[in-house]
Amino acid sequence: MKSITIICTLLIFILSLGTGCAPEVGSDAWCKKMEGKPKADWSANEAREYAKNCIFK
Repeated sequence: MKSITIICTLLIFILSLGTGCAPEVGSDAWCKKMEGKPKADWSANEAREYAKNCIFK
């Protein structure tokens, strides 16, 4: 039972590493990431934030 708990804890830790690396909205890295993403896949919030932070600085 203890080994299952350890395995589950490690799995959750490994999965959480991938989600913690997203660039902050409005940063230069985020703007570059959005430039590479097809415009048809942008949400309304992403388009607004892109315009506000990347175009009209």
